[in-house]
Amino acid sequence: MTYEGFAYIYDHLMEHAPYESWIEFTETMISKNKKQAKTVLDLGCGTGEVSLRLAHSGYEVTGVDYSSDMLSCALDKMYTQRTSVTWIKQDITELAGFHDIDVCLSYCDVMNYIQNETAIEAIFSRVYDSLTEGGLFMFDVHDMDYANKYLIGHTFAEVTEDISYIWDCEVGQVNEMLHYMTFFQREGHHYIRFDEMHRQKLYERHRLEDLLYKIGFTKIEFYLDFNAEKVISSEQGERVFIVAKK
Repeated sequence: MTYEGFAYIYDHLMEHAPYESWIEFTETMISKNKKQAKTVLDLGCGTGEVSLRLAHSGYEVTGVDYSSDMLSCALDKMYTQRTSVTWIKQDITELAGFHDIDVCLSYCDVMNYIQNETAIEAIFSRVYDSLTEGGLFMFDVHDMDYANKYLIGHTFAEVTEDISYIWDCEVGQVNEMLHYMTFFQREGHHYIRFDEMHRQKLYERHRLEDLLYKIGFTKIEFYLDFNAEKVISSEQGERVFIVAKK
């Protein structure tokens, strides 16, 4: 997925996203599991909001994304904020060139965009190889039950002066949801329309857990909705966080 024009309005659409909650969760898990973490690899970094916040906190951060447009937005913000992040354009299913990373993370349901278990397993394997001993891998996914009840089959819309959108979430193939989005972006006295279709796969937690153990991760914990209290895998929430230790 390249995102193309979508990248340039992404931050506007995500202005109320709980980025600080992602940062707080990350630092809590680091403190709990690996107190000396310095290097962070952010997979599917998008426009860099999480990467930049972690850089401001003193971590050595590398952001990886396949979209040149997203990375361009991230680079512009980095210069404006006068901080330092290394940005790399790479397909995370073919992640390569990283060694002895303390923390690898992938937030905002990046893993749901991976279309099959073979690709998920490839990512887990490459992350494992990139981490130092004792390194952490943190990512989140949609809770399957929540997505089926509150996302699939529903329409969402927002109207603002500069950007408006209509978002239909529909069922796809098995354990899949399709997001059909129509945007209207203001340019002068006119509005420019463009359309996006995003495909996301829903993964059962036990399958992700099995794949992580298969790769070699030794400690796997589940969390819900930014809460740092560990839960059993059957408990439900909106967003599932998985923390795996090498």
